[in-house]
Amino acid sequence: MRLLAWLSPSFPIGGYTYSHGVEMAVEAGFVRDRATLTDWVAFILEHGAGRSDALLFATAHRAVAAGDEPAFLWALERADVLRASRETALESSAQGTAFLSTVAAAWPLPGLERWSALIDAESRAPAHAVAVALCAALAGIPLPQALAGFLHAVAANLVSAGVRLVPLGQTDGQRALAALEPVAARCARRAESASLDDLGSAAPMVDWTSMTHETQYTRLFRS
Repeated sequence: MRLLAWLSPSFPIGGYTYSHGVEMAVEAGFVRDRATLTDWVAFILEHGAGRSDALLFATAHRAVAAGDEPAFLWALERADVLRASRETALESSAQGTAFLSTVAAAWPLPGLERWSALIDAESRAPAHAVAVALCAALAGIPLPQALAGFLHAVAANLVSAGVRLVPLGQTDGQRALAALEPVAARCARRAESASLDDLGSAAPMVDWTSMTHETQYTRLFRS
């Protein structure tokens, strides 16, 4: 129930204000219906930020569970710098910061102060993936469930943005999310068994939409 609460759209991290470039993808005509929205989000999960965030999530979760501070700091640093645009960096860090502060206020997990102090000492805002992984590990939520839930939440947020932007009906949004379910599960399994050498992404068009969104004339979203 705790994981469901943390990954709910109602959890106050402002996720509804970010589209990860989907807003520009709609403007440019790349995303125009349910099929193209599903393909776009699937690509983000498999080849874009979803791929790198999943691997860093797994690394951070294992590090916290083992009490390995250097490994956690490695994941914290990589998650902070592996963003292709200013807006996606803000998207990740703002949600991560809000996530940790909300968990600390509502679910004071044993050990959270220690890891939060470690983050503060680095003067880095935690990426959303790292923040969720940290709290899931402290709460004893196993990595497979936590990672699959996180990727599902990422997909759900992007689909929600697409539903509002295209626009699509709510049922089409749920059809898109249903089609993305096996994609998210596959990405989670892949990240669990991946090595640190597999870290990286290859989604130049997603990066382009994020960068050009900064100067898009009419914008509803922050990214």
